Amino acid sequence: MCGIFAIFSSDGQPIEAQDFEGSKHSLRELAYRQSGKQRHRGPDSTGVVVLPEQGVAMVHERLRIVGVEMGDQPFVSNDGNLVLVANGEIYNYLELSAQIAKRRSGYKPKSDCHVILELYQDYGAELLQHITGMYAFALYDKRSKQLLLARDPFGIIPMYVGEDAAGNLWVASELKCLAACCAKVEIFTPGEARFGRVGEMRRWRHFEQPWIKQMPSLPCDLSFLRANLESAVRTHLQCDVHFGALLSGGVDSSLIASIATKIMRERDPSFKLKTFSVGLRNAPDFEAARQVAKYIDSDHTELVFEIDEALDGIRDIVYHLETYDVTTVRCSLPMLLLTRYIKSTGIKMILSGEGADEIFGGYLYFHKAPSYEQFHEELVMRVQQLHLSDCLRANKVAMAKGVELRVPFLDTEFVNYVMSIRPQDKIPGPLNAYKNEQQSRLEKFVLRAAFAENYLPDSVLWRQKEQFSDGVGYDWIDNIRRVASGHVSTEEFEQAAQRFPFNTPTTKEAFYYRCIFEQQFPGESAARTVSRWVPRLDWGCPEDPSGRAQAVHQINKD
Repeated sequence: MCGIFAIFSSDGQPIEAQDFEGSKHSLRELAYRQSGKQRHRGPDSTGVVVLPEQGVAMVHERLRIVGVEMGDQPFVSNDGNLVLVANGEIYNYLELSAQIAKRRSGYKPKSDCHVILELYQDYGAELLQHITGMYAFALYDKRSKQLLLARDPFGIIPMYVGEDAAGNLWVASELKCLAACCAKVEIFTPGEARFGRVGEMRRWRHFEQPWIKQMPSLPCDLSFLRANLESAVRTHLQCDVHFGALLSGGVDSSLIASIATKIMRERDPSFKLKTFSVGLRNAPDFEAARQVAKYIDSDHTELVFEIDEALDGIRDIVYHLETYDVTTVRCSLPMLLLTRYIKSTGIKMILSGEGADEIFGGYLYFHKAPSYEQFHEELVMRVQQLHLSDCLRANKVAMAKGVELRVPFLDTEFVNYVMSIRPQDKIPGPLNAYKNEQQSRLEKFVLRAAFAENYLPDSVLWRQKEQFSDGVGYDWIDNIRRVASGHVSTEEFEQAAQRFPFNTPTTKEAFYYRCIFEQQFPGESAARTVSRWVPRLDWGCPEDPSGRAQAVHQINKD
């Protein structure tokens, strides 16, 4: 995991020294300085390649996870013609490396992402059909002055592109690197690729699947589902450093921790997974997490936080997240405290359960889905917007402290299978096809049923969905809403539509986060990179994104 940054001249010619904040900067100085705004993503090394005669600068901020000794970037091809900066993990790199070695005797990858450079020499832009993983990268061809940009299908890894006043193209892992220099900034669409010279780049979707536009009809095979998720977790365990797992006590993170433990104990029967939970004292999630930790015999740590301690970080979390979405801010503050603690233990990679709610229909508002068709359409929309919410939060919060977070539920092959399952097998409530099972009314029924034996205690396996910001302690949302709202007067809030005509805040809490965002990332272009996460209002759901706002939620009274 890392941060990438690059500047590409609009005409392939040298870029003159730039006036920036009162002083002149060479292209190298400018690139190094702006990439420094995301240096937290790569605290282990910074690599810079500048091609001054072509107006190109490429920077890589590295967190060493795979190929620790040899994997520093930018990667340059043996003939010096190609330069690559890549962020993420290529999970099938061992198989790809073996294939490359047959074509180029003695080839050994410097890291998992190094195969991208080699595959480009064989397949050009079609290399995207061969790699599987989470990634965002920029590859420059000096000879042709062509550029290939690409991002993984679900946007697990962030990437932004911008254009400055001279028409030069900027690329970065985080918005903060571009906002001050580019009048136009946009999110690079997940599953998209762009190829060609700057100003002439062709766009296309490299990820197209039938389930995106068609209603799936495949009955769920519980054995195949279980085997598929176990395979996904296995690929996500490729790592050359110490790792752990988040353990909220919900079924998603608990399953990932349990599967990872089983796999690692195939290699070492004495293996103990390090697991971590966060919450207020007596948080609903703690007891469930303890049960799982005992069941899988993990080395478990609970981080108890105080409300004021988390509230202190509101401005910091908006800066790191680069969003003003209410539910994302609420979830991220406790997670930031936990990630900081995890990094202090020496762990650099953690497993997590993000993505399961989107592909299985796990949010409580899905109980209100009026039909199979609307249920599936909502799943597709949620998957396509993961990069604006859960993936954004998971990646940016972890990387704010130099920790890589991996999400096995979003393995491409696994997502394709689950999204191809007919909606009547996944939908919660009375429309679920498994009529003979009382538990089938529970969200994510098929996932739970697939792992019904010897993975988790029943009390956790069949526990109702508890959204993270609720599970850390019900007082958390109540207090952050109160404190944030207290910063906004009634007079200010009445002017919300005039001040923020785009994505107008509908609560004082949302207004407060939007004001902080505007101070840190001024301009309408930056504001348009944000999307708000709300349940389906047209299904009769309340606007507040908290799971507790849904009528089906069962309050934990302990």
